[in-house]
Amino acid sequence: MTRSRFAVRLVALAVLAGAAIGGFAPSSTASGRHLKPGIGKDLFGTMPDGTKVWRYTLTNGSMRIRVITYGGIIQTIETPDRHGRLANVTLGFPTLSDYLTKNSTYFGALIGRYGNRIAKGRFTLDGHAYQLTTNNNGNTLHGGTTGFDQRVWSATPVTTGGGVALRLSHTSPDGDQGFPGTLKTDVTISVTRHNAIRFDYHATTDKPTVVNLTNHSYFNLSGEGSGTVYDHRLQINGSRYTPVGSSELIPTGRIAAVRGTPLDFTRPTAIGARIRTGFDQLLYGQGYDHNFVLDGSGWKVAARVQDPASGRTLAISTDQPGLQFYSGNFLDGTLVGTGGRVYRQGDGFALETQHFPDSPNQAGFPSTELDPGQTYHSTTVYQFGA
Repeated sequence: MTRSRFAVRLVALAVLAGAAIGGFAPSSTASGRHLKPGIGKDLFGTMPDGTKVWRYTLTNGSMRIRVITYGGIIQTIETPDRHGRLANVTLGFPTLSDYLTKNSTYFGALIGRYGNRIAKGRFTLDGHAYQLTTNNNGNTLHGGTTGFDQRVWSATPVTTGGGVALRLSHTSPDGDQGFPGTLKTDVTISVTRHNAIRFDYHATTDKPTVVNLTNHSYFNLSGEGSGTVYDHRLQINGSRYTPVGSSELIPTGRIAAVRGTPLDFTRPTAIGARIRTGFDQLLYGQGYDHNFVLDGSGWKVAARVQDPASGRTLAISTDQPGLQFYSGNFLDGTLVGTGGRVYRQGDGFALETQHFPDSPNQAGFPSTELDPGQTYHSTTVYQFGA
């Protein structure tokens, strides 16, 4: 097929990352004023081969996040509610052993080389056919059997003008999981002064390859372990989506309108309001697990979420063309989270900014190809408020 080269332009990010996005003002921080801005580090655990896994705590003075070097995982995000009370609003585990043995959910992880699914783990690039490792009904999901979520990243604290940040780096060798080219990846995670978490992704390759990087945090704005998110009100800036053809959740290649379907979140709607309808797409995914085609090009607000109980809000802005909305359908009550409570179906949601699933095999989707001499660059901002 004709190749459209991967190019992303960064638009006014310094201004946008430091301001309230989508009309949400920064939250009250009464209980967060005791937090001292800065970055701390502690030993989180040791891998079976002896590699140390570190945990970094990033604090801006009013909110706090914890990042572990295994998988580049966001373990916790503590942010204030309408009364200024802090709570952890992302799902995760308390120990490294849990992440090593139970994280098929990808809680909080950096995802690569290719977020979402590639059908049968196969694609052709410049006339060469590639077979990837498969790990999801014969397809490749989130990079294969040993994706970036299972690698130990190197970490470097960095200084920013508007907050605190951590740069995570990983080199994936040529042939890793079947992907061509040595891919060098840096992800900088920043906590801004205005209670935003910003992800800046960069990658380069020495051979033509495909790349689709994202973060797989699950959110519950009432607090992790507090119950379902079905009452959270979600708005997605996407009037179209990519339908899937079966429970394997591979796109058919069509781009369809959400209007008149339970996937229409163009106006704020409770996540659970239509989740039990008999619409075929919801049956395939056992709920929402779909890629939305975001309206507009360049930098844009992708989604907004509001929790009536706590007053917390989340606005997500990105330069990516797609957003995968997942409603925690496969949380089955077998996992115990950081707060000591069991996670059940619907207890968290994910909003993954990305290119479209199976793009290497879909000529009508935006290209995910990256060539030597090019730099993959994308940015996503999670703006919290109350």
